[in-house]
Amino acid sequence: MTAMHPAPGGPSPGNHANHVRIDPQQLAMLWQLAARARDAQTEATLGFTVVNETLSLLPYRQAAWWRGTAPGTVAAVSGLPESDPNAPYVQWLGALCRVLARAPETAAPAAADATVAPPTERARAFTAADLAVDPAAAHVVQDWQAWWPEHGLWLPLADRGGRPLGGVVFARDAAWTAVDCALLGELAQVWAHAFAAFGPRPSWFERARVILKPGRQQRRVLIALAVACLIPVRLTVLAPAEVTPKDPFVVRAPLDGVIDRLYVQPNQPVAAGTPLLGLDATTLQSRYALARKDFDTAQEEYRQTAQLAVTDDRNRLDMAERKGKLDQSAVQLDYTAQQLARVRVNAARAGVAVFADPNEWTGKAVAVGEKILLLADPAHVELSAYVPVADNVDVKAGATITLYPKSSPLATYEARIDSVAYRAEPTPDGVLAYRIRATFRDGTAQPPLGAMGTARIHGNWVPLFYYVLRRPLTLARQWLGW
Repeated sequence: MTAMHPAPGGPSPGNHANHVRIDPQQLAMLWQLAARARDAQTEATLGFTVVNETLSLLPYRQAAWWRGTAPGTVAAVSGLPESDPNAPYVQWLGALCRVLARAPETAAPAAADATVAPPTERARAFTAADLAVDPAAAHVVQDWQAWWPEHGLWLPLADRGGRPLGGVVFARDAAWTAVDCALLGELAQVWAHAFAAFGPRPSWFERARVILKPGRQQRRVLIALAVACLIPVRLTVLAPAEVTPKDPFVVRAPLDGVIDRLYVQPNQPVAAGTPLLGLDATTLQSRYALARKDFDTAQEEYRQTAQLAVTDDRNRLDMAERKGKLDQSAVQLDYTAQQLARVRVNAARAGVAVFADPNEWTGKAVAVGEKILLLADPAHVELSAYVPVADNVDVKAGATITLYPKSSPLATYEARIDSVAYRAEPTPDGVLAYRIRATFRDGTAQPPLGAMGTARIHGNWVPLFYYVLRRPLTLARQWLGW
């Protein structure tokens, strides 16, 4: 096999190249190492494979895998099952790798012999003398002889986007050849791809920074964002809603009293004249009995006075007074009888009885005119939605509203807004909201009475940037007062 690498400081491979011949056995071992790297299940396994099993491809005395994530750590060292960050040798390796990562120009000078490794874009051979030119590497050069042989090789790794992942460093007594660099350069691509799979995914900020790098792509993205901000969208708001009866008949308490019992159940269909409820008649029956007794007494007194008036003129004067008492007792008796007749409330029209638990009404004292239940027509319903004050989008009559009932997640019902309350009122949940009434479209299926769900209310058309920034701007105005 023949590989090509650019000459140091020279032209691209298309113009001039150094040809490297690779032994077939080395090529087979290269494929095996690449397969082992791809099969690694964890980053630790991959690092152990890199620094130890590469010895079967080419000779070296020391190797280490340095993870470039700040501040940079030596994750694997050849000959050791785990890397101890507190070990002096590992600390020296970390300092060396940081120097090499900061100085990509560090490389061994080109040799006249083609077997000496040229400083390629991937593998860079170096010695202590090469690092001595960097003042920051003085402490590394000073301890070189204590830890390492003469020749080192730095193999930087980067992902497809060019983001540095770290590097692998090798050391041995003999100089690194062009064949060594070619083999390690091929392995570096496999290792970089494998380490990138274990590394953290780039954040949205990093991706955005790559996309918005100055250039043609940045201009395209900015133009696309500007156009997208002007796309017209419709303001919508979600609000809790329920299906309520339209123009229901309100059944009220006919007089002051206590409810004795309800004869119907919630949502029970009733016909006209069906008994709905009855009030306790004990007090009224006592009043009626007393009124009857008073009437009978007044009637008897009047009769006696009328008989005496035939023979006695003085009794004629009492007849008018007795007549007045008789008429008053008759009126009181008639009024009490009418009240007693109103104790039982019957349905004025056919419909469905709409009220809560009947046990809550039994034994409850009510005042005259107090609302007890509704008689609703199931085919004559409307939609009531409650829009929170914070979510109001200037809803107007005639706008479209869509109901998504909870009982039928696949069904939707369209309606048209009839009225919007001008004043917000607290809902049963304690939320200050505007009540919206809407009528369902004629000729379409209507939801059942009492169905609850979520209503989507459609407002005006606005640009996309206003749709996105509407709530943040509202909060900003509340805090800043402008």
